[in-house]
Amino acid sequence: MFRRTIDPDIDLALIQESFAPYYSQIVAEQRDYLAEWLAWPQHCQSDQDFRLFAQRMLHDYADGKSMTCAIFFRDELVGNCSFNKINYDTQCVEIGYWLSQHHRGKGIMPRAVHSLIQIVFEELNMEKVQLSAAVDNHASRRVAEKVGMVLEGILTNQEKVSGRILDHAVYGLKKSPLMSE
Repeated sequence: MFRRTIDPDIDLALIQESFAPYYSQIVAEQRDYLAEWLAWPQHCQSDQDFRLFAQRMLHDYADGKSMTCAIFFRDELVGNCSFNKINYDTQCVEIGYWLSQHHRGKGIMPRAVHSLIQIVFEELNMEKVQLSAAVDNHASRRVAEKVGMVLEGILTNQEKVSGRILDHAVYGLKKSPLMSE
């Protein structure tokens, strides 16, 4: 199983079915908070929903299509970060993430995303990483900026969340020539 220690407080672990009760507890307690920017919380009502999600993500990981990791902060599951899509043809990986409301403001997500970016460039040897965040999701956009990603543009009408049609800010970061050596 993939597991990576980022620092003494933060670990990433490949998603497992055994994590389902922890995910469902977070969603049960924070559904409104998560549903502000994410479409999936309304569809995840039980441990079984998360077990099925974990199974799908593990199949995609085995097929080299994606990698979904739980974020642990001081041994507590507090969110997810992932390679939502790994495109070997274009040498580009799309990153996504979410974090429990109770753990915002601790610098967890920038550290986790920075670690994913290192994997993209150093282990997968890809050329670009990108992410897409709702234009008004300022917290998510700050994470992208903190890890050095650059705003590449705004795409309109990209996602429907909680009855709203959201525009997305697309951020990208290309592998520096020094990383290639």
